Amino acid sequence: MGSGNWSTDVYSAAANYRAATGASAFAYSDGGARTVHPDLDPHGVFMRESRDSDEHPFSTPIAVLFDVTGSMGHVPRALQTKLPQLLGLLTRKNYAIDPQIMFGAIGDATCDRAPLQVGQFESDNRMDEQLEKIVLEGGGGGQKHESYELALYFMARHTVLDSMINRGRRGYLFLIGDEMPYPRVKPREVKAVIGDELAEPIPIEAILAELKRKFDVYYIIPTAAHHSGDREILSRWRKLLGQNVLELDDLDAVCETIALTVGLGEDAIDLHEGLDDLTDVGSRAGDSVGRALAPLQRTPVVRSTFEIAGGPGGNQRL
Repeated sequence: MGSGNWSTDVYSAAANYRAATGASAFAYSDGGARTVHPDLDPHGVFMRESRDSDEHPFSTPIAVLFDVTGSMGHVPRALQTKLPQLLGLLTRKNYAIDPQIMFGAIGDATCDRAPLQVGQFESDNRMDEQLEKIVLEGGGGGQKHESYELALYFMARHTVLDSMINRGRRGYLFLIGDEMPYPRVKPREVKAVIGDELAEPIPIEAILAELKRKFDVYYIIPTAAHHSGDREILSRWRKLLGQNVLELDDLDAVCETIALTVGLGEDAIDLHEGLDDLTDVGSRAGDSVGRALAPLQRTPVVRSTFEIAGGPGGNQRL
């Protein structure tokens, strides 16, 4: 996947049509759907692919998976309105070469009808269509846990990235939520939701270690969310991801946070340059994004040994 190019004109035309007709940007969910759309159903999926091509020879995979339970259902709606800004920062500001974006959603496999939804890696306006098909279920288990571990399993074992195969460069995976993962990947849930047969449960630490061979993994927790300030939740994620847990005090600044995190990871900007870029594009999220990303600026991340050895490097600003 990942062919074509993003067009803001196409996005604007679709947005104008929806405004004129009263249609929703999340027509599938707002139309009453409560089961996973076939295009986002992970069951039986072999691989979601981020591939190089003549059109996009240096693909940069970026996956964004939302918790869509409870108060978190607003996040994908906010992100959808800012897709042009996200793509603009990634491409026009040279944060990433050939970005390919996947969207998905996370619920609770113990009780939800749509516990995992996973789109494709896309370079064009089909990424907007992915968002349109997400079910914003709003359920959840009510126990400060959602099935993040199921999403980690899928991303570890059912994605293939040419950036890693051809250049030794990991992709970016952003989880956005306000609850904890369950401690183990359960065979029964994997069978029911994804279709794989597991002989035994996998501790979340083990599947996360496997996933980190493909992706730099970030957890964005909005401080205004339902469980904001819960030290147990924050401590659990920090134990798993360390500095890559980003506390964001403006729920509407998710796009900007993702874009600047990628820019920092690609060594295209430092944090000061990124915040200046937000001002340039008219964003008012600079203060919130700056506070969220301060830990990353203090501790630079080495992304791969391939790059140290002299392979194709990041998208550095001249």
